[in-house]
Amino acid sequence: MLAMLRALWRYRYFVWSSIRNELVSRFLRSRLGGLWMIIHPLAQVAIYALILSNVLAAKLPGISNKYAYSIYLMAGLAAWTLFTDILGRCVNLFVDQGNLMKKMAFPRITLPAIAVGSCLVNNLLLLAAMALIFLLLGHGFGWAVLWIPPLLILLTAFSLGIGLILGVVNVFVRDVGQAVPILLQIWFWFTPIVYPATIIPEPFRKWLVLNPIYPFVAAYQQVLVYSRTPDPATISIVGVAAAGLLLLALLLFRRAAPELVDVL
Repeated sequence: MLAMLRALWRYRYFVWSSIRNELVSRFLRSRLGGLWMIIHPLAQVAIYALILSNVLAAKLPGISNKYAYSIYLMAGLAAWTLFTDILGRCVNLFVDQGNLMKKMAFPRITLPAIAVGSCLVNNLLLLAAMALIFLLLGHGFGWAVLWIPPLLILLTAFSLGIGLILGVVNVFVRDVGQAVPILLQIWFWFTPIVYPATIIPEPFRKWLVLNPIYPFVAAYQQVLVYSRTPDPATISIVGVAAAGLLLLALLLFRRAAPELVDVL
């Protein structure tokens, strides 16, 4: 484990330059450039808000802003977008980079580091754009917003843990890469993002504890929408789970790394 971290530190400039080159090449011939990184999720917000805001606006207690539903939706999507971006990149990471892994000798751990770095840049730009929109809509922030950096770290660790495990398994069982997008679509609608958890009937609401992404989404909503600090007990449990999952993923990756190139 320490050897992987040392290798990642030695190749830190390779990681930074790869992230920069990836972002530049993605929008090289685009007139709007990096704006496309935030236009796509904001367009999704606009569509949902246009269709559902009149239906759900009255069911968002504690928010007096007339744009309450849009604010609530953006807060949930900020967490969900980071999760799905990292997960989506990691699932097919080793398959997509198979030729590079065969031709060059470099620490394989740099590949997920580059993917996560790129996703974090995208998400930070998205958060900045959302913060500006919140202010334009008349929605301010309290001291609870200081929870965003630790929540961002925990969510990144959680997403990378799941993504790295699925990415390794996908090398050996390619059906995983095909199934994940479908599962994410189902998972999205079972997570209170486009609707508040309060509209779920009480007998079924208790099942939300089985949704591992829900504590992150709920924490983002508490911080960004209601300016409340997340529940410390829940965050502690989520932090331990994220750390344990990431550790398991790194152990699995270290064990499988020598076989990845042979299978690819």
